[in-house]
Amino acid sequence: MVNRVLTGRTFHAYFNPERTMPAEAEAVHGLSDAFLADKPLFAERAHEFLDFIEDSPMVAHNAGFDFNFINFELQTCGHAEVSRERMVDTVALAKVRHPGAKLSLDALCTRYGIDRSHRTKHGALLDAELLAQVYVELRGGRQIGLELGAEITEIVTETKILTRRDRPFRQPRSHAATEEELAAHAEFLKSVDTPLWGA
Repeated sequence: MVNRVLTGRTFHAYFNPERTMPAEAEAVHGLSDAFLADKPLFAERAHEFLDFIEDSPMVAHNAGFDFNFINFELQTCGHAEVSRERMVDTVALAKVRHPGAKLSLDALCTRYGIDRSHRTKHGALLDAELLAQVYVELRGGRQIGLELGAEITEIVTETKILTRRDRPFRQPRSHAATEEELAAHAEFLKSVDTPLWGA
């Protein structure tokens, strides 16, 4: 995604999970043991995945869940983890923008009028395309600026939402009133008829 517009570039692959697919998971995404049996292992194509994402931020819905899986597989095949500093969680963005509302991908698609009628299963590529549209809406839509004559290039440069612990501590600056200001304030108070603080 560049300038909040999809580039058309995708990385889509099926992998053999080296385990039996739980029935409840298959019901969600429709991927059976038989279908995945002849697919490559993640380790065989990990370099393609890493080449694709390069050093870009990665947008995901409930991103911590996805990052745990990705980093486990990367570690297993000897690659460095993807830094969580690159994680852009659309659930966190939606909580800020729509506090108290339903935050599922389906709910956000409905809120923003994004068509998902062709979605019958939770496929990774289709979900990613829907989430890209949701992300654009969460960031304010496709209009990213009104500076005339200026080129704006934005390559999804989201960073983590700062918490109080992330902010550097700064000593508060002293703003004590001067003697003249205190005297002027006292004179002003004398001129106020029936002040509330004197009632």
